[in-house]
Amino acid sequence: MVKKFNKEAAVDTNLLGTVKESSSQIWLAGLGAFAKAQEEGSKVFEALVKEGAGLQKKVRKFADAQVSDVQAEVSGKITEATSKAAGAWDRLETVFEERVGRAVSRLGVPSKADIATLTARVEELTKQVQKMNAGKAAPAKASPAKAVAAPIKAAAKKANGMAADISKLAAKSVKRTVAKAKTTASRVVN
Repeated sequence: MVKKFNKEAAVDTNLLGTVKESSSQIWLAGLGAFAKAQEEGSKVFEALVKEGAGLQKKVRKFADAQVSDVQAEVSGKITEATSKAAGAWDRLETVFEERVGRAVSRLGVPSKADIATLTARVEELTKQVQKMNAGKAAPAKASPAKAVAAPIKAAAKKANGMAADISKLAAKSVKRTVAKAKTTASRVVN
């Protein structure tokens, strides 16, 4: 039994020496790797910096190209929205003029042309009456033109008041339509 124990002790001593030698070699390999990393670490670092600078230039060029594309697209959308808004304004103006004209005619307000025609007719009739009265001794106290002019002036005054009311209503309608047009334009741009 003593022999077995000594054999095991000899094997343990031999194994212990091998382990010491292996751990020493591992330690020396680690130190060598550390020294090598220190020497070449700065070279690797410089290479990484160069690669990073090159990559940064590529990324910047790409980003600039994307920004230019987006700016061109947004500019096109703005131009399109502006033209659509201008078209909407033209249509709005036409509709507004038509509605005001219909409202004024429904109210029985004479137009400027109607008043000019009536005034010319009154002047013509006044001349005819004066020719007829030229042979008579007593002149008329009030000229017929003045007698007809008073109701025309009253109608014109009333028409102006109605026109002011219509303008106020139309302004409100225009504001609502403008708000709708702006909303539509913002949707087109987005």
